[in-house]
Amino acid sequence: MSANRLSAKLKDWHITVIDRDDNHRYQPGFLFMPFGIYSPEQLTKSRRETLSKKVNLVFGEIDRINGDENKVMLTNGQVFDYDYLIIATGVAPRPDQTPGLAEGIESNDAVHEFYSYDGSLALAKKLKNFQGGRVVLNIVEMPIKCPVAPLEFSFLADDYFKTQGIRNKVAMTYSTPLGAAFTQPIAAKAFGATLEEKQIAVEPDFMIMEVNNETNEIVSYDERRIPFDLLISVPVNMGQDFLSRSGLGNELNLVPVDKFTQVSDKYSNVFALGDANNIPASKAGSVAHFEVDVFVENFIQHIAGQEMTHRFDGHANCFIETGGGKAMLIDFNYNVQPLPGKYPYSIIGPMRLLKQTRMNHLGKMAFRWMYWHILMPGRPMPVSAQMSLSGKETELLDHQQLAKVAS
Repeated sequence: MSANRLSAKLKDWHITVIDRDDNHRYQPGFLFMPFGIYSPEQLTKSRRETLSKKVNLVFGEIDRINGDENKVMLTNGQVFDYDYLIIATGVAPRPDQTPGLAEGIESNDAVHEFYSYDGSLALAKKLKNFQGGRVVLNIVEMPIKCPVAPLEFSFLADDYFKTQGIRNKVAMTYSTPLGAAFTQPIAAKAFGATLEEKQIAVEPDFMIMEVNNETNEIVSYDERRIPFDLLISVPVNMGQDFLSRSGLGNELNLVPVDKFTQVSDKYSNVFALGDANNIPASKAGSVAHFEVDVFVENFIQHIAGQEMTHRFDGHANCFIETGGGKAMLIDFNYNVQPLPGKYPYSIIGPMRLLKQTRMNHLGKMAFRWMYWHILMPGRPMPVSAQMSLSGKETELLDHQQLAKVAS
């Protein structure tokens, strides 16, 4: 998105995108593949097709970045000089960070994940022949890509088992390191009620220590044990290793940046967007989309030697599939937690916040088309990058939260 938008504004600049291959995956679809809702063919396009013809595309693995000399070095020996660098390398599941998890995914048919393309395909095959038992969804650690996706998976799995006629043969547990189903209290209450309604047990504050593949149990640091017949893990999510090798990444290989402008703390000509940075916002696709709206305007000011006057407010909105052709919707930012109400406008909506509706589900399913045809090409969306309080039930906020909103 950044390359496409900047290529339309910077007439005499050379813009190069470096990526590892030509397969651009629609990552939100990984959630749906295990249930047969999307096929693999619907989730992949050529990266070249998604980029403006004005943008140079190079395939290769990055070895490191030399920020002092403004160079990007590839593992094949190629070196690219830059005047400005945009890092948008995301995060990826790292099961190797949890004892027993990588081994389980590799050799234990009872251990799976859906946060990668291959993992989602393997889980689809497993669910196709699943006859029942103890199903545990475990989140290893936060932050993760799309923090509501584990909830969505649980809700969709409940619906899937019902349609397969085996829900009465399945005991489901949602295991999380958080103290509740979500980080924000009002949304946590709504999600918790939905889990209870669907008879999905919640195991909060579960800090996993290991996956025991001999006994098919996950074990926490406080020695709690949860047995499973099918474990769906959400592994630790980390940025790319080359970022730490380059002195640009923190302990999770995320790039520390200014949360309002996304400029690197270390180099004024380096920006990190989307999941690759460490801003205190959800690692959700919507955050990347809204972030880019602000970034492009700031970048034009920055290269002109002007102050960056646009501020990204952490705006995120997410659809949460709840099964049965319905979904919830949340909309929030750095200062305002998800609230009930209507979105995007106060009277006409048409979508309800924190309510299960058919309209929210249709919005979720329409997003794939919007992703390929509007967002990726860099076309404008009819929704502001800045979060609006219009339609939200702000009377639910306390005085301290209202003060944050005012500031």
